[in-house]
Amino acid sequence: MIKTVIIEDEKPAARKLERMLSLFPDLQLVANLESVEEAVNWFAENEHPQLIFSDIVLGDGLSFDIFEKVSTKAFIIYTTAFDQYTLKAFKLNSIDYLLKPIMEEDLAGAIEKFKSFLPSDLLVNSQEIKQLIKKEKTILSRILVKIGYNLKIVQTPEISCFFSENKIVYLQTQDRVYSSEFTLDELTDVLDDKKFFRVNRQFIVNSDYIKNIHTSPNYKVELNFQPKEEITVSRERVKDFKEWLVN
Repeated sequence: MIKTVIIEDEKPAARKLERMLSLFPDLQLVANLESVEEAVNWFAENEHPQLIFSDIVLGDGLSFDIFEKVSTKAFIIYTTAFDQYTLKAFKLNSIDYLLKPIMEEDLAGAIEKFKSFLPSDLLVNSQEIKQLIKKEKTILSRILVKIGYNLKIVQTPEISCFFSENKIVYLQTQDRVYSSEFTLDELTDVLDDKKFFRVNRQFIVNSDYIKNIHTSPNYKVELNFQPKEEITVSRERVKDFKEWLVN
């Protein structure tokens, strides 16, 4: 039996996931935890499971706090309503990331993925997990931004470009500019590289919004929606940029 733990502070969501997991007879649920504090204490006193399903935003913090305090060999499948935390999730032993509401086929796929990684003793260490997940790239499909005291979901196809200014990364849409919590390096790792290209140290552009490309005296990109600053392709990136445009 594969020992499994759920970390979820919303009781209806926890019960639903527990019912869904009951369809997999080789999974044995050993704990249903509701907070960062409870989980840290539980892991300190109990044998660790092989598989963890964990919501990200809990009542007393982020579940990442648990795994920064607790060293575990377990695989983690994160469950959340937003994919804002995708990049950090995959740095902390995560092998998959399920967006709520969780669909049965997505859950089954995540469990099959987990089983495909299992060695004979059902355990691997963190370094082995990181080597395995390097082979797969997770695409960021939407970003959570803050506007005053409100939150807004911005779909990445709506973003014409990302740019950095005064150490803050912004995203440009048709309507306005929003600040984000990402760095450009992080975004480069999780954006769809068929659509997005980093033209220089300051800008990542979306091909769907390219209006014109000037080639003399240097490559300059004009977007349908962009900040006032010119977007110039750095000299060392021109060749890759031209190849990206036609691929």
